[in-house]
Amino acid sequence: MNILYVLLGIVAAIIVWLIFAYNRFIVLVTRVKEAWSDIDVQLKRRYDLIPNLVETVKGYMTHERQVFEKVTEARTQAMGAKSKDEKLEAENVLSGTLKTLFAVSENYPDLKANANFLELQRELADTENKIQAARRFYNGNVMEYNTKIGTFPSNLIAGVFKFKKEEFFGLESEAERKPVAVKF
Repeated sequence: MNILYVLLGIVAAIIVWLIFAYNRFIVLVTRVKEAWSDIDVQLKRRYDLIPNLVETVKGYMTHERQVFEKVTEARTQAMGAKSKDEKLEAENVLSGTLKTLFAVSENYPDLKANANFLELQRELADTENKIQAARRFYNGNVMEYNTKIGTFPSNLIAGVFKFKKEEFFGLESEAERKPVAVKF
């Protein structure tokens, strides 16, 4: 009879652990989704600022049509990205084209003195900072979630319920880590 109680206690403990482990995965998945949503909000804000910035800059930088086209194309691709992987890649390209736009704008003193341009530049810089903070929040949650998936014994629960690792939101290639080269 005592052996039966011990076995029932062990089975109950395992069931309770399974419930807690599964619920922890659900919490982590929800945090990752929330963090991705935070990034999306900031990206939308950036998408809304870019057309105003391009219009302001166009009047001053009449010889830089290629830069405008690249910024516009990168924005369109980023807004149209469907999967998370496509979004990550498109955002890295957009960030690079915006760096080029600001680097080229340095050659136009009248533009740098324009109040509208300065305000848009400040707003975009603020948005970029918020995107970076949202990226850090997202990557922190992804790290915790992926660690849980990869460690024993929670990896057993992850395998049974098919929890999959998430990708970090970072720079994709070595070329994107280099400073933008501006040539005239």
